[in-house]
Amino acid sequence: MTEKPKEENKRSIRAFAWASFLNDFGSDMIYPVWPLFVTSVMGANMAMLGLIDGLGETFVSISKAVSGYISDRIRKRKFFIWSGYILGSISRFGYALAPNWQWLIPLKILDRSGKIRSAPRDALVADISTDQNRGGNFGLMKAMDNLGAVCGIVVCLLLFEHIGFTNLFLIAALPSLVSAALIYAYIKENKISDKKLFADFTFKDLDANFKLFLILNSVFTLGAFSYSFLLIFAGKSGFKATYLPIFYLIITVTAAIFSLPMGKLSDKIGRKKLMYLAFILWAAICISFILSTNAIVVITAFVLYGLHKAALETVQKTYTSELCPDCFRATGLGVFQMAIGICALPASLIAGFLWDNINMQAPFYLSLVLSLVACFMLLFVKEDSCNTG
Repeated sequence: MTEKPKEENKRSIRAFAWASFLNDFGSDMIYPVWPLFVTSVMGANMAMLGLIDGLGETFVSISKAVSGYISDRIRKRKFFIWSGYILGSISRFGYALAPNWQWLIPLKILDRSGKIRSAPRDALVADISTDQNRGGNFGLMKAMDNLGAVCGIVVCLLLFEHIGFTNLFLIAALPSLVSAALIYAYIKENKISDKKLFADFTFKDLDANFKLFLILNSVFTLGAFSYSFLLIFAGKSGFKATYLPIFYLIITVTAAIFSLPMGKLSDKIGRKKLMYLAFILWAAICISFILSTNAIVVITAFVLYGLHKAALETVQKTYTSELCPDCFRATGLGVFQMAIGICALPASLIAGFLWDNINMQAPFYLSLVLSLVACFMLLFVKEDSCNTG
């Protein structure tokens, strides 16, 4: 895309940030009570919870890859972004009306298909950033994501006992509609006259760093099961069900506070070092849950999980966008996110099987091993960017 004036770029980043805030405000009104809703209200077991969450993440990956490819092909980003927010809103209306847990499967797929917005949006953010501020811009996006999540969780805590699941889901559907309107009204795209850039590019032209980076993150994701397992673990450790939203709040407050600093830190020390930190934090979480169900240890582990999210989700997008050529950026981001999402389904299914058939620490043993493998593979990834800014 042609370069926009600096002030217009800043306005675009702010618009994206506020749209992300609003969308996560709505979605995270649901997330704290989602495991309880699926298992206690709808009657699904832990394996089915893992299946629903895993399928959702798989369709996240598919939607990101497809939209990223098409976005690069037609050199358009905006349509995928605002329409993705609308899909998320529709799914939450569906949750409110679902008669049984089987209905949650297609609704979850619809919900997560709303992620068609992600790769085009991330590519557009990367396009209007430089090597010197790209990490900070992605950090701002993730900070606003998490700040919206914090506000959504607080609203959940304040309202849930008074209005119940149905009304909570109906209210949660509204902010994403505002996000769609915000993107439609305030994000402008320049017309692209040269459409040969993409046509002359193939997957063989992807940087070798990107391919190795893709593999090691896929390995790590096979052990990075759904957050739902962490919340259920806390419940099994002696915490009351009413406290579970507070644990999710701990995660998101921590991530909201540290996402922007983590992004700026990656601009200063490099992407690779920050990714090591993210993997080490996850390993520490696994060790904590393996060794103890003590209340202080569990609470500390949730703080570490917030730090892990702030580091990993920020650096993954930044690093990926820099290992892909500009003309193939949305596709590269989509392919990366597709691989991660595909691995999320077996990750949650395996975790649910190990939990049900061995014990609740078993998934963390597997995850710890895969984290160490990913750390080793990262040694061989170079940090050279193939982009000039």
